[in-house]
Amino acid sequence: MSAPTDLRLEHRPAALGLTERLPRLSWRLPSGTRTQRAYRIRGRAGDRPWDTGWVASDRSLFVPYGGPPLASREAVRCAVRVRTDAGASAWSEPAAWEMGLLDPDDWAAAWVGPVEDEVPPAGFRPGYLLRGEFTVDRPVVRARVYATACGLYELFLNGERVGDAELAPGFTAYRDHLHVQAYDVTAAVRVGANVLGAVLSDGWFRGRTSYHRLPDGFGDRTALLLQLHADHEDGTSTVAGTGPRWRSAVGAVKAADFFDGVAADLRDEPAGWSAPGPVAGRWAPVAVRERPAARLVSSPAPPVRRLQELRPVAITRPEPGRHIVDFGQNLGGWVRLTDLGPRGTVLSLTHAEALTPDGTDVNTASGQATLHWYTPARGIQTDRVVSAGPDGPAFEPRHTRHGFRYLRVDGHPGPIAAGAVTAVAVSSDLPRTGWFRCSDARLDRLHEIAYWTYRNQACDVPTAEITRELAGWTDFGWNIRGARLLNDVSGLSAKWLADLAADQWPDGTVRNYAPDPLGPRSLTARFAIPHGQAGFGDAAVVVPWETWRAYGDDGLLERQYPSMTAWVDRVARIAREHRHPGRRAARPVPAPHEEFLWDTGYHFGEHLEPAPPQRPVSPRRPASLGGRRTTWATDLDSFTAAVVEEMEARDHAAFATAYFHRSARLLSRIAGVLGRTGDAERYGRLADDVRAAWQAEFITADGRLACDTQATHLRALAYGLVPEALRARTADRLAELIRAAGTRPGTGLPTTHLLLPVLADNGHLDLAYELLLRSGPRSWMSVIDNGGTTFWETWDGIAPNGATMLALNMPTRASVVEFLHGHVAGVRLDPELPAYRRFRVEPRPGGGLTWAEVAYDCPYGRIEAGWRAERGRFSLEVTVPPGTTAEVVLPDGSRAEAGPGAHAFAARAAPADSGVA
Repeated sequence: MSAPTDLRLEHRPAALGLTERLPRLSWRLPSGTRTQRAYRIRGRAGDRPWDTGWVASDRSLFVPYGGPPLASREAVRCAVRVRTDAGASAWSEPAAWEMGLLDPDDWAAAWVGPVEDEVPPAGFRPGYLLRGEFTVDRPVVRARVYATACGLYELFLNGERVGDAELAPGFTAYRDHLHVQAYDVTAAVRVGANVLGAVLSDGWFRGRTSYHRLPDGFGDRTALLLQLHADHEDGTSTVAGTGPRWRSAVGAVKAADFFDGVAADLRDEPAGWSAPGPVAGRWAPVAVRERPAARLVSSPAPPVRRLQELRPVAITRPEPGRHIVDFGQNLGGWVRLTDLGPRGTVLSLTHAEALTPDGTDVNTASGQATLHWYTPARGIQTDRVVSAGPDGPAFEPRHTRHGFRYLRVDGHPGPIAAGAVTAVAVSSDLPRTGWFRCSDARLDRLHEIAYWTYRNQACDVPTAEITRELAGWTDFGWNIRGARLLNDVSGLSAKWLADLAADQWPDGTVRNYAPDPLGPRSLTARFAIPHGQAGFGDAAVVVPWETWRAYGDDGLLERQYPSMTAWVDRVARIAREHRHPGRRAARPVPAPHEEFLWDTGYHFGEHLEPAPPQRPVSPRRPASLGGRRTTWATDLDSFTAAVVEEMEARDHAAFATAYFHRSARLLSRIAGVLGRTGDAERYGRLADDVRAAWQAEFITADGRLACDTQATHLRALAYGLVPEALRARTADRLAELIRAAGTRPGTGLPTTHLLLPVLADNGHLDLAYELLLRSGPRSWMSVIDNGGTTFWETWDGIAPNGATMLALNMPTRASVVEFLHGHVAGVRLDPELPAYRRFRVEPRPGGGLTWAEVAYDCPYGRIEAGWRAERGRFSLEVTVPPGTTAEVVLPDGSRAEAGPGAHAFAARAAPADSGVA
């Protein structure tokens, strides 16, 4: 019998530098088996063997490793065998990992940074070179470097770059925890003189971030911590690292910032600066920094890496000295340029997601801040470089990240050959898990556009877009369901949720984005938007829940439970203690249900809802805000205060209370999963009360919804707010609203992901397909029709005339993959069992499609489903991985249970152009 496969540690393959003291293992069952009845793990930690013996359990995900307590830097190996319905398996291939530095006292190195008598302005701060020498006097059998920084670092050893991680150590809640990377440098350490070096820049720690683009969010001084352990045959080690004898200098990188880009003079890079021997340049002693209070831990998320390189599809030269490069795909990353012209040539590289309508220049509008009128005009997303000549190095700005499809190069005497310029896609290295194909090539294209949109979004945090704000917005709560269908986001979610919980306020308020560089300054920062908004803060509950559903990590639910309860309790407290002024005026004596209405505070609401049309507030013309009039000449702080006041004056109760109910209901279910029966009952009662309040306030006596919008009807159906007797009527009214809008969506960012699935599940599959396949404005197909390669922030991010609106990489409409996977192909999670332990295959053909197929790598293995409708017959093939079962529902209503293995089913097919099969 074969062996278990794909041994994983926590959320990743076995790796170096783990700081989880009691790690958990996951594996896939041997092929040809149906169920696991017991497992056995044996291994060795250092020189200490262990064997769990046979443990009666069907669990193969997140299983405690079962060995002794682990020590710092300990090497661990273990293997698994299982007992199944087919008997006992062979032993798996061993998983091997090493522990990191587990205790603060394990760090002998000191935090160091460059001496800065006066900190340069943000956007003009260099990437400092730091260098330290050490000597090894005998052969090395194992060598590791442990590295982190307050800022971004690139690591070098003896002149060679170490590792393939980019933008390390990543974006974390730096006040609480810093991620440490571990590198195997055994082959690079020499007997004799050695040099460790690093390039250190601002990054997320000290650079400009978020929509306010304020610097120094986590501190005003960058710092580096490196520690190398070189182990010898006799069991001793040479330890070296950052300390007061290190030196620093400014090399080629004169400035580095995520927004403002990199400025480099390649003539000034000291030759051999990270190699042993004399080195040119002006070097000064480093400053020893105080040790941060943050915990030093490993990350559960995959590192950010260079994932793909793209060559230009077109290069034009609209005028002498200017080139426009089209890479054919909107991406997050940077450009590598090898032809920089003669020595001393000054080049400017401007990145953009679109061209101007006339096609003669790049359009940088999507990179402007939401409050772009206050942003200094210093060339957002622009890198600058001075050439060192034909024999000099290429330019690759690894201390920034841009969102772009197009590149404008100014200053090159030209021409630039296609082979001299490359776009490098840089994102979190998330394993791909989902694929889709069907008989309509346009839907295949939509799926690929969604894949790029989600991949670009993930850069150590789930960013909302890739040019404008560089923040981990909590709209991930409604984007995770689509993202997890295409990539394994388990580690990314776990990592980000730790940031969210760390930056959550003591009163339970969840910030609009996590991490929050400003911390306590968020309330007083210029142009501050209040935190703790409905639909956004609910990510504290939704993301752990959806992560558990997809991956089965109940440990994550346990870890995040205090954060979840703090958020729901905070909302309950606000609902109980505050009333909207309009409601107070209408009903001086509150109705009993009002204590469960969340009707106060600032909320984005159904953000970017296209109908009814709402004119955006603009400082360029007078606008009435809460009784005030403000103009361009108005102080911008006052203007922002007026915007906040006007938003808080609105009654968002129908919107906010819906999310209050949903989070309370989910929290009740989560408490049940964790065995907290008292909490499950308490939050269940709360959810019931909130739903009753919503119904009392927003369902009229004749059964209509008082808020007659598509989004409100979608939330009412998706979140179980309407009684069962009114579901059909509510769905019919939703369909009427869509027809009244010209058969166009009327949803904003929060509910677009609900639109097609809710229609399909409530008797309007034909309308769902009609919306999916419709072209023209406010449609999914408009992204293809107007040349988009990623989904946009608004429905019509690129107009037919080439004009653009807001961000051009936003995952809201990428959620179409939920319908493609879950309805067109028909593979869906079971509502009760996580991780696809049980799943449903229920294709819902329509729209004239004649075939569709999907593949998905779930934690237990690959699920495949493919159907065809031809010659009056519907055929379906399903592959069920070991350890799982599937409920198969055919379009004619017949049902079957499918265990592990390949299965074929058939039924009568309806006409291909009907809404059903």
